[in-house]
Amino acid sequence: MSTACPLAASELLEFFATHFHYLIYIVLMMLGLYAVLAKGNLIKKVIGLNILQTAVFLFYLSIGHVKDATVPVWWFGHPDAVYENPLPHVLMLTAIVVGVSITAVALALIVRMKESYGSIEEFDILAADEADAERED
Repeated sequence: MSTACPLAASELLEFFATHFHYLIYIVLMMLGLYAVLAKGNLIKKVIGLNILQTAVFLFYLSIGHVKDATVPVWWFGHPDAVYENPLPHVLMLTAIVVGVSITAVALALIVRMKESYGSIEEFDILAADEADAERED
C-alpha cells in the first residue's frame, strides 16, 4: 500500500516559490512571539511585540493586494478598471498608529519601572514585589 503525494515535486516547489512571503510572515510572527514569551528584559518584550505587529501588518496588506489593480479612484476614461480594496490598507494604517502609541506607553512605563525598581528584568521586578509583600505581612 503506497501513499502517493498529491503534488509532484515540481508543483510543490512552484507552490513554495509563489507563496514564500507567507513563510516570511510566519517566521516573523514566531520570532516576535518567542521574544514576548521567553525574554525577561522588558525592552526585548516590546521589540518582540513590534516584530509580531509588523508580521501581522505585512500579512494583511499582502492578502489585500489585487494583481494588476489600480488605486480605488475612478479615473476618467477607465470606468471598467479593476480596483484594489482600500479597507486592509486603512485598517493597517490605524493599527500602525495604535501600535506606535502602545510602544510609547510601554517604554514610558519601563522607564518608570527602572526608576522604581532599579531594573528592567521581569524576574527582578517580580522578586522585589514579593519581597515587599512579605515585609508588609
